[in-house]
Amino acid sequence: MDKSNPPTAYGVFKPVGHTVIAFSATEDMEAAAATLLAQGFSADDLVRYTASEMIAQVDRDLQNASALASVGQELNLVKAYHAQAQEGCCFLVVDAPDDALEQKVDAVLEQHPARSAQRYGRFMIQELVNVTPGDAQVFESPDRGLDVDAVDEKTK
Repeated sequence: MDKSNPPTAYGVFKPVGHTVIAFSATEDMEAAAATLLAQGFSADDLVRYTASEMIAQVDRDLQNASALASVGQELNLVKAYHAQAQEGCCFLVVDAPDDALEQKVDAVLEQHPARSAQRYGRFMIQELVNVTPGDAQVFESPDRGLDVDAVDEKTK
């Protein structure tokens, strides 16, 4: 993924085949990246965003978003990324387009404290952090609020 020209849908960040992970601390992100590299991911498979870079990315997305962007969850998620970035979170975007690579990312999420993580599929975005085993994900809409707020309330 090219950070200077990220993949979008309807003008909003949508990195299909990637997992976007938010970390509260740069050290946690770098530790997770090191683990992924040790598991066979290449440096090109990992894209890092500082808090300020994510804020700038989201600001561009919000300016370019079409009306159709509000139909799915993408617009809601970029707003959540903005809120997390304003709190100082950094982000690791991992190219993991198949099941074997996704399993490696899942294992890393069990080892390293992520604030949130979403796996972007073509038609669905899967929440990976703070999901109770056995719980099904529910219909989402921007009208229901930011996912990050809902996740954070469960952990408090």
